[in-house]
Amino acid sequence: MIRTFLTAAAALAASSGLALAQGSMSSNPPTETTLCLDVGGQSLPVVCKVPGSRLDKREDFCSCPRGMRVDAPVCGEGQAAPAESAAYEKARRLASRDGSIIGDLYEGRAMCVAPRQP
Repeated sequence: MIRTFLTAAAALAASSGLALAQGSMSSNPPTETTLCLDVGGQSLPVVCKVPGSRLDKREDFCSCPRGMRVDAPVCGEGQAAPAESAAYEKARRLASRDGSIIGDLYEGRAMCVAPRQP
């Protein structure tokens, strides 16, 4: 019984590790990033550990010293992040209640974040 449980736990851990490896963390350039938001929806500084290469734009780990950590999409080619305004901050605060603004729109445009410039 214990052996079966340990085998199932190991298989689950291995499959979740594979799912993480296939996510946006492994893509270069990344398709998702971390955003730190204040209670009013204002953007706060985020601290990220990144590779020491100008060509590798991935982010290994990001944290928020202050504010709420939110997953956000990175703007693609020809796409621009919405301009910061009080209305946008309010909409972003409401959209980020689930911890992500991926797939959320503001005035018909994606709530994306400009790509990181090394």
